[in-house]
Amino acid sequence: MENVGALSLILAFCISLYAVIASIVGKVKRRPFLALSGERAVLAVWVLVSTAVGILLYALMTGDFHLAYVASHTDRAQPLFYKFAAWWGGQEGSLLLWSWLLATYAAVVVITNRKRNRALLPWVVAVISSVQFFFLILNAFVASPFQVLASDHVIVSVPDGMGLNPLLQYWAMVIHPPFLYLGYVGFTVPFAFAMGSLITRAPGESWIHTTRRWTLVTWMFQSIGICLGSGWAYHVLGWGGYWMWDPVENASLLPWLSGTAFLHSVMMQEKKGMMKVWNMVLIAATFFLAIFGTTLTRTGLVSSVHAFAESPIKTYFVSFLGIGIAATVWLILDRLDYLKSEAELESVVSRESSFLFNNLILLASCFAVLWGTLFPVITEKFGSEKISLGPEWFDRLMVPIGLFLLFLTGVGPLFAWRRTSMESLRKNFMWPGLGMLIVAAALFAGGMHNPYSIISLGFCFFVAATIFMEFFRGAHAISEKTKVGFVPAVIELTHRNTRRYGGYLVHMGVVLMFIGFSGAPFDQKAIGEVPKGGSMQVGAYTLKVVDMTESEKPDYVEDTAILQVFKNGRDLGTLEPARRFYKAQQQATAEVGLRPRLNEDLYINYAASQGGKATLQAYVKPLVNWIWIGAVVLVFGTLIALVPSKVARSYPRTEVVGIAKKNAPVEA
Repeated sequence: MENVGALSLILAFCISLYAVIASIVGKVKRRPFLALSGERAVLAVWVLVSTAVGILLYALMTGDFHLAYVASHTDRAQPLFYKFAAWWGGQEGSLLLWSWLLATYAAVVVITNRKRNRALLPWVVAVISSVQFFFLILNAFVASPFQVLASDHVIVSVPDGMGLNPLLQYWAMVIHPPFLYLGYVGFTVPFAFAMGSLITRAPGESWIHTTRRWTLVTWMFQSIGICLGSGWAYHVLGWGGYWMWDPVENASLLPWLSGTAFLHSVMMQEKKGMMKVWNMVLIAATFFLAIFGTTLTRTGLVSSVHAFAESPIKTYFVSFLGIGIAATVWLILDRLDYLKSEAELESVVSRESSFLFNNLILLASCFAVLWGTLFPVITEKFGSEKISLGPEWFDRLMVPIGLFLLFLTGVGPLFAWRRTSMESLRKNFMWPGLGMLIVAAALFAGGMHNPYSIISLGFCFFVAATIFMEFFRGAHAISEKTKVGFVPAVIELTHRNTRRYGGYLVHMGVVLMFIGFSGAPFDQKAIGEVPKGGSMQVGAYTLKVVDMTESEKPDYVEDTAILQVFKNGRDLGTLEPARRFYKAQQQATAEVGLRPRLNEDLYINYAASQGGKATLQAYVKPLVNWIWIGAVVLVFGTLIALVPSKVARSYPRTEVVGIAKKNAPVEA
């Protein structure tokens, strides 16, 4: 079976190369049947890569331990869904996941564009297939998941495998990597459409609509992946946090930031014909940052609990990035005349300027994270020692940037296109601004003296108020006109312009997440060795050790501390944090005890037991659950924005820009 899997990947490698050549030659030589065969080659690649995936999954599920990958990442006692997750638990399997997702995206692009974007499609197929070709080189020849175990040139098998890394044996890790990869891989599609439009000098903005939707979908997947990863770190690693500015965490954030900037600035091109060069740079940067993130994770370039070990594929990734970036820069420079803006910024006090500032701050944050991530690599390469920048460095830089972005989230909707009058500013800013000041003053009077938390919560109120005002005005007008209730009017309003009001819901999700971030300065922590019957204090909580038990499962031994929890003398029940020691991997993991509430979490890590005493690390984490609530609202808002609007709006660009241009349907 492994021979069939390996052969499938080699054939897919060959056919992906054919898809590149056939698409380019068919387009340049005006041979439509050749270009069509390139599209069919994309579908053939999907079938072949899917065949290889199916064979690998069968081997993982059945415990075929003569395959090196299966022996390294599964064992007989492992639950079935963790055997499935072993697909992406190692280097070779995760690269195969990359290729399969890209093949799936490519097939969807070909199928959904049979009757549209026909002039662009051969170049889109060529770009996507070029990326597919690169990853299939790795799958087929460099990091094949179908390598067999051999001794003296004889294929051998082992009685049992090493099992999946215990840190990955958590429900979120069954879905976190696929979602993150759906984001990473998906950014290839809008990049391909952007390059196709550059190569063909595509007239109009039709490619923008396709690109924006694809970017929104992949951005949503990336958001889900990042949030699931944060949840995994919070619940599994046992250190009481959800983000530590780890290099691989940063790598996932980089394309998210640049993709967010693109989704905002692309509206400027749709409505005003501005920022065309900027948008090309942003979508290209998003794609290459996704590849860069994959490079960090796969090549051992940086040290991380998330990353794989040093690997020979580093040279391949660096070469691909170098060639791809050079070709993209050349193409953009060669097409500068095609990317000329149709209008100029008319006023600093306008919605256009808010988008511009938003983009600049997002890109500044992206550069800061990139610099902090690569700083250890740069100092090791050009200096005498490796110098790492810790979480404190990132916090000092990124917290003010994040607060400014939060403020701009509320300001943008209050500005009008082209220019905003002072009377309009006064009217729109008065109540949200006054409420923000009252909230800040009340927090300070109530004993909160951390300036960043006060500013953050004040801005959260400001942004939430502006969002509520936008919904209230529109829904009230519909309610007055149609005589329906307020809630049906809100639903009708959202359905009429899903892109706009879905975007407001995304912003509301960000607000809720910032509420969660604002509680971080008030975390409380206590560490102690507590005997059976003894107790320790953390904040207002008293933790009494009732018992310590040990149990054995097929693949691990579990040591559990049973704790009675009291708050201000009131009995809250028990928590049972545990330590698991996995036999095959000889590795221990934490099973934290957690009491989640909207106001705060009680978080307990059972670190060890020695001499009849339990070593406990206890944390009180204020407001942290608002992060996960905000993530759900953000994803819900994105889904709303993807739904077609009930009312298709059409207006000449002159209404927004003030220049002569033919009427064109544009989604508001």
